[in-house]
Amino acid sequence: MKKEIFAAGRVELAGNHTDHQNGRVLGSATSRGLYAQAQANGEDVVRVRSRGFSEFEVRLNQLAVRTQEFGTSKAMLRGVLAAFQELGLKIGGFDATVRSTIPAGAGMSSSAAFAVLMGRILNRLFNNDEIEPIVLARVAQSAENRYFGKPCGLMSQLTCALGQTLYIDFKTREIEPVKADFGSMGLTLCLTDTGGSHAGLDTSYARIPADMVYIANLFDEGVLGDVDPAAFRAKGWDPSNRPVRRAMHFFDENERVPQMRDALKRRDGEEYMRLMNASGRSSERLLNNIVTSATGDTKLQQGLEESAKLLEGKGAWRVHGGGFAGCVQALMPTDYFPIYRAAMEKSFGEGKCWEIKVS
Repeated sequence: MKKEIFAAGRVELAGNHTDHQNGRVLGSATSRGLYAQAQANGEDVVRVRSRGFSEFEVRLNQLAVRTQEFGTSKAMLRGVLAAFQELGLKIGGFDATVRSTIPAGAGMSSSAAFAVLMGRILNRLFNNDEIEPIVLARVAQSAENRYFGKPCGLMSQLTCALGQTLYIDFKTREIEPVKADFGSMGLTLCLTDTGGSHAGLDTSYARIPADMVYIANLFDEGVLGDVDPAAFRAKGWDPSNRPVRRAMHFFDENERVPQMRDALKRRDGEEYMRLMNASGRSSERLLNNIVTSATGDTKLQQGLEESAKLLEGKGAWRVHGGGFAGCVQALMPTDYFPIYRAAMEKSFGEGKCWEIKVS
């Protein structure tokens, strides 16, 4: 049997909506991810099958963007093939069977993991495994931006492709591996899927970078990462203005990320949890990515409120990933985790809260 090809899912530890503004992030690959068995088929077509999903195929001579495919795995595959071709890398037909250990709705960037997985298959079958992981990450981002219809930054793709916990500064291009050994600190990291749907949220996600770019443009810059924080804070902003609040979140969060990195290096769990809670409050109150009028879904908000009651004075909790629906990330003393899990699963369903092992 051929060895399976793997792409890790990812957990965003810090840097909520900072990557698309050339900010700083702290992301970690997880032990859960996507696996594929693949072999070249000698044809000009790629076929992909996954348990629980319909088989699909993409022809190698049909790689133009198709907006009707936005949000689908087929679009992601088409985008990866197109990006390889544009970079002068080799492509070919193959058949792949994919299996996932990422829970549905987990917000662990299954889309980025899928794009990286398709890139790794092409790398293995047609490019002698010579393509660097950073190139595969950029290929995956291109596919997600142009073909999948999601204006994301590069954090998820880099973390999935490199398979580590990473501190990334997109302005300076610094990438630093960091050890996130929560277990040795006596802590457990977990996610709770609150059950909200991500359907219909594309506009809500896209509005966040658009709002931030609007503020950056007032300083004649393209993204907030190129704006002087002191110059921004010197202005007499109206805090009721949504783009202003989101810019405030960016500058605060961007300063918090290296502090959280340093807390991990020192194995200072108490300081890390203090900063994680500050990050969570900033996402809720300034970034405003908890509830959207597009769906009126309040399950994520409920999960955060219940976590606050359970963890106040004991641990930390925050929205995980893009927001508006999906998961609550929490960190707590390991001996308290069974209590927290039981309470959250009583509200959101059996198996909806699980421990996350990070790399």
